[in-house]
Amino acid sequence: MNKYLNRTVWLIVIIPIIYLALVWKSLPDKIAMHFDLQGNADKYDSKNEFLWFMMIMLVVSISMYLLLTNIWRIDPKKYAAENKGRLQKIAFALIVFLAAIECIVIYIGTQGSLKLNLRFFFALIGIFWAVIANYMNNLKPNYFAGFRLPWTLENEENWKRTHHLASKLWFAGGLLITVICIFTSTTVSIIAIFSVLLTITVIPIVYSYRFYRKQKSSKA
Repeated sequence: MNKYLNRTVWLIVIIPIIYLALVWKSLPDKIAMHFDLQGNADKYDSKNEFLWFMMIMLVVSISMYLLLTNIWRIDPKKYAAENKGRLQKIAFALIVFLAAIECIVIYIGTQGSLKLNLRFFFALIGIFWAVIANYMNNLKPNYFAGFRLPWTLENEENWKRTHHLASKLWFAGGLLITVICIFTSTTVSIIAIFSVLLTITVIPIVYSYRFYRKQKSSKA
């Protein structure tokens, strides 16, 4: 499976490059690069500036993939090697997400004055969050991914229970964000995405701390 992901990820990385090469001649001289909350373009750049922007996004994607797939090597936790495959899957999901964003950005560039619907960008974030949630449950204690709190890092049972809860919350929260962003307004979507992400992040932290206090009290 890991070898398959390693081969596939580079194909996904170059898809936006191929897409950009195919539409390069049809791109307008001025390309919308920034939008207000209503989705109206309020900043335009030249084709060359747009190319530089896409190259930066490409470098960021590759850098993040290489970082996530190799960071286990410097993790002092005893489960470092076991997390290798899980971190690779998270990195793969991230690459797919970023490639999709890059292709959407290129498509918008070809449309000139197209009005951007930010709700669908937020919906993609929700989908990405739900996908990441699937790998949270099996993530072993480490210093680089997950809820890396003092009490979770020092207690395997706390880590396991916290991430089991977080996995469920993140999956449900990601789907909720997606549905809200598709069927409501941009303003509601912005409020929802921040509210839901904050909630599904805070709840596992509070849960893990209470579990830590409970264990500490039982040993007293």
